[in-house]
Amino acid sequence: MNNFEQRRLLLKGLLSSSFLGIASFLPKLALASWPKEAFQSKTISSAIELLEQGLAAEESKNIKIKAPKLAENGSIVWIEISTTLENVESISILVEKNPTPLAAKFVLAPGTEAYIYTRIKMRESSPVIALVKADGKLYSASRNIKVTLGGCGG
Repeated sequence: MNNFEQRRLLLKGLLSSSFLGIASFLPKLALASWPKEAFQSKTISSAIELLEQGLAAEESKNIKIKAPKLAENGSIVWIEISTTLENVESISILVEKNPTPLAAKFVLAPGTEAYIYTRIKMRESSPVIALVKADGKLYSASRNIKVTLGGCGG
C-alpha cells in the first residue's frame, strides 16, 4: 500500500467515525419532546394533565372518529381520526381501560391535513378518546369500541 492509499484509508476512517459520532446524537434530538410521563400515566386525567399542561378539553362535533364497533383482536384495532378544526397542533389517542391510557400522540406541522390513521392496542372494550389541540385550545371526541380478545396482556 503506497502513501496515497494510506492517506485515503485514514481519511475514510476519520469521516466514518465523525459520521457515527454525530449520528449517535440524532435519536436524543428526535425524542427530546417525547412526553414520557404522560405515556406512563395510569389514568386519563393525569395523562391529559401531563400531556397538555392543564388545558381543559371541550367536546367537539368537528372531530370524527372512525373505528370498528367490534374489534375481534385488541392487539390491532384500526382507528381513523380527522377534524375540520383550523390550526391543529396535535392529535392524541387515549384508551380509557388500558393500563396506560395514552396510546399515541401525533404532532402536526403547520398547514398539515388534520388526519390520522393508525392501529392501537386495547386491553378490553372501552371508550377511545381523541384529543385535538388547535389554536391553543383542547377539544375531544369519544367512541366506544367493543373488543372480543384483549391486546394488552388481557
